[in-house]
Amino acid sequence: MNGIYMAVIGIIIIFVGTTLGSSLVFFFKKITPRVKALFDGFASGIMVSASIFSLILPALQDRSNTWVPDYTSGKFQWIIVVIGVLFGFAFLFALDKIVPHIHHSTGLEEGVKAKGLSRNSKLFLAITLHNVPEGLSVGIAFGTIFATANSLDASLFISPLILAIGMALQNFPEGAAISLPLLNDGWSRKKSFLFGSLSGAVEPVAAVLGLLLVSFFNQIIPWALSFSAGCMLYVVIEELIPESQNEATKYSHIGSWTFIIGFLLMMVLDTSFS
Repeated sequence: MNGIYMAVIGIIIIFVGTTLGSSLVFFFKKITPRVKALFDGFASGIMVSASIFSLILPALQDRSNTWVPDYTSGKFQWIIVVIGVLFGFAFLFALDKIVPHIHHSTGLEEGVKAKGLSRNSKLFLAITLHNVPEGLSVGIAFGTIFATANSLDASLFISPLILAIGMALQNFPEGAAISLPLLNDGWSRKKSFLFGSLSGAVEPVAAVLGLLLVSFFNQIIPWALSFSAGCMLYVVIEELIPESQNEATKYSHIGSWTFIIGFLLMMVLDTSFS
């Protein structure tokens, strides 16, 4: 199996994670606060770990950038990474303020006013919005290998595949987080499942775009890696950690423990097979 097949598998896996999470609608009617804290903490840990070990560290070690003066290479590579992370963070912040959406746990609405959109549509947009950086990160990770490797040997693509698996693991609760509320709002199980699955369809699209971008323009690799990390960190800080630490549920300690479990699991996977 060469790298092309590995990339295809990785891109498909991230969508499968959301779909499997959405399938919980056929077995349960709702997620309890305890389980939700568990899911959110675990997803947060995976995303923070992936941001550090799969994106930021490779960006710090990359020397392919030719768009900046030589003094930014070597020990000053952090300049590129800092700028990239800040741009990624600011990009998701801007989308959060522009795209109309609703946070499924708090019911808080953000973005421009859109009277024509239903509550479920805004919930769908919230999950979809947060799926974009996850897809980008996977695509950029695979594209980096295509751009820098001298062969398509499968062993070179294990690290981005591990990242894709990590994203699929944290996509599982996101799929459930959109399909189960729809069921409680009176939708059929089948329709709730399909709508939840579709919320993850943006990830393969974003992954392909990220892959093509860095494959053809390898000079932007460190920028793209750090930009993607900034986007993911915004999602964690803005959404996942606050929900896992919601004191009103009395299960914040569960979110704390699953955060560290998710973080360490992703760290082990990434560093053991890279």
